[in-house]
Amino acid sequence: MKVYVSGSTSSVRVPGREIALTNGERVRLYDTSGPYTDPDYTVDLKQGLPPLRQPWILGRNDVEPGAAGRWGLRARAGRRVTQMHYARRGEITPEMEFVALREGVSPELVRDEIARGRAILPANVNHPETEPMIIGRRFLVKINANIGNSAVSSSIEEEVEKMTWATRWGADTIMDLSTGKNIHETRE
Repeated sequence: MKVYVSGSTSSVRVPGREIALTNGERVRLYDTSGPYTDPDYTVDLKQGLPPLRQPWILGRNDVEPGAAGRWGLRARAGRRVTQMHYARRGEITPEMEFVALREGVSPELVRDEIARGRAILPANVNHPETEPMIIGRRFLVKINANIGNSAVSSSIEEEVEKMTWATRWGADTIMDLSTGKNIHETRE
């Protein structure tokens, strides 16, 4: 069963899976399956994933639209928008709180490991749909899966199906290796 652990604000909700054991106890597991396993979520491949981190990114007020004619966000003049920069300033971001809850550690540990350069929290401002995760020696091992349509075959729907199964079975990250048609639409 899909469950959520709330953070210090209502916008930080970390998904987990709760499993009932035969002895009546319940175990909560790390869940990377995204909204696809949430019974309250309606999948629409043309809409892509919901922008989970968008309020966090915009709320920091340190990004602006990219150069004219180009999609995306960029750091405002004189600003940096990396988790390492925030950590080195002593800030705990919602992304850091999210991974702390998911990993079962303190947000301060997450911040300190990032600030020391011993962990990374990949969180590009142009990918607000990503659930935060952390890689470092003091954290859980991560599994990467590859998807990608080819020039020979596969559709957006088939690639999303591969991604869905990979995350249901525990992949923490997905890397797209597409070379065929609809690369940008597949990634979205």
